[in-house]
Amino acid sequence: MGSFFGWMARSLKRRFSSIDWFLFAAALSISVLGLVTMLSFSAENSFFVRQIVWIGLAIIVFLFASIPEYGFLRRTSIVVGLYTIVISLLALIFVFGAVVKGGQNRFNLGLFAFQPADLAKLVLVVFLAKYFARRHIEIAHIRHILVSGAYAFVILLLVFLQPDLGSAITIASIWLGMVLVAGISWKHLATLFIISAIVAGGLWHFALHQYQKDRILTFIHPLSNIQGTGYNAYQSTVAVGSGQALGKGIGYGTQSKLQFLPEFQTDFIFASFAEEWGFVGVLLLFGLFSIVIVRILVIAAHGYDNFDMLVAAGIAIYFISQFVVHAGMNMGLLPITGTTLPFMSYGGSHLLTEYLALGILMGMRRRARPTIQARDETEIVGAVV
Repeated sequence: MGSFFGWMARSLKRRFSSIDWFLFAAALSISVLGLVTMLSFSAENSFFVRQIVWIGLAIIVFLFASIPEYGFLRRTSIVVGLYTIVISLLALIFVFGAVVKGGQNRFNLGLFAFQPADLAKLVLVVFLAKYFARRHIEIAHIRHILVSGAYAFVILLLVFLQPDLGSAITIASIWLGMVLVAGISWKHLATLFIISAIVAGGLWHFALHQYQKDRILTFIHPLSNIQGTGYNAYQSTVAVGSGQALGKGIGYGTQSKLQFLPEFQTDFIFASFAEEWGFVGVLLLFGLFSIVIVRILVIAAHGYDNFDMLVAAGIAIYFISQFVVHAGMNMGLLPITGTTLPFMSYGGSHLLTEYLALGILMGMRRRARPTIQARDETEIVGAVV
C-alpha cells in the first residue's frame, strides 16, 4: 500500500512539474483582487462568499486540467464533437435558457447558472487551431479565411442573438487574431475589413436592438443622456476618475458601495477597483495581467507543434480581447457592451473556463518541455566545449 501511494505521489509530482507557477500566481492574484473588491461592496452582499467557492473550484479545475497532455485534441472527431456540443448548447439556450435583464444567455441550474458562451470561446480557439494547423501552408488562400470565418460566424451569430454583444465581440476578436497569427495576406485583410464594414452596416439597420444602438450612440456622445442610456458609462468614468492616484481606500468606493454603479461585481468591477485602489492599483492590475499574457506567449513560442502554438496564441488573444473590451468600456473608451474581466469579475462560468484554459496550456507545456530542455542542454554543452 505504501509503495502505491509513493507511486501516486511521484506520478502527481511529475504531472504537476510542468505548471508555470508564476503564471498561475499572477492569475490567482487578479482573482484575489476581485475578491477583495467584492468584499468592500457591503456587509450584506453574498458575492464575496460565492466567489470564494468559484475560485476554489477554478483552482481544482486548473490542477486537474494540467494532468493530460492533450494529444487527443488533435483528433478531428474530438474537435468537431466539441464544436457540435457548443453549437447545440447555444441553440438550446433559446428554448430552455433563463431570461435575465433582457438577455437569454444562461441555463438556470438551481444553485448556479451556466453560460455556454464562455465555453464557446475556448472551444473556438481549439477548433481554429486545429483548422489552421493543418492548413498553415495554404492559409494565403482566401477560401480558408472564409471557411474558418463561417465556422466562427455560426457561434458569433448564436451569441449575438441572445443578445450578448460583449461575448460576440470577443469571439470575433479570437477569429481575427488567430487568422492574423496563422498568416493572412494584407490584400485579404483589406478585403476582410471592407466586408466587415458592409456587415456592420447591415447589422446596424436590421439586427441591432434599439438599446444597443443607443449604447453606441452614447459612446460617440457620452454626455448627451447621462440620466438615460449614458448613465452606466457616466457613472463608470466617474468611478475610475475619482480614484485618482492612490484611490479612496478599500471599502470607501462611493460609486459601487452606494450602488450608483450598476453591475459593479461583473461588468464594472474594473471601475469599482480603480475607484478604491487608484492609478497605482490599476498599474498593479495591468502588471499582473501582463505577466499572464507574456507567460502564455512564451508557452506559445515553445509549443510542440503548430497546433500547440496556435492554441496558446488563441488563448492569449481571448484574454487580451476580453480585458481590453472590459477596461475600455469602464474608462469610456469603448461602448458599454457588458463583459467580464478575466479572472476578476464575479461568476462561475467565465472563471472556470479561464482556469480550464490555463490548465490545458500547462498540459501542453509538459509535452514541449523535453524539446526545450534538450535545446538548453545542447547550448550548455556547446558553450563548455
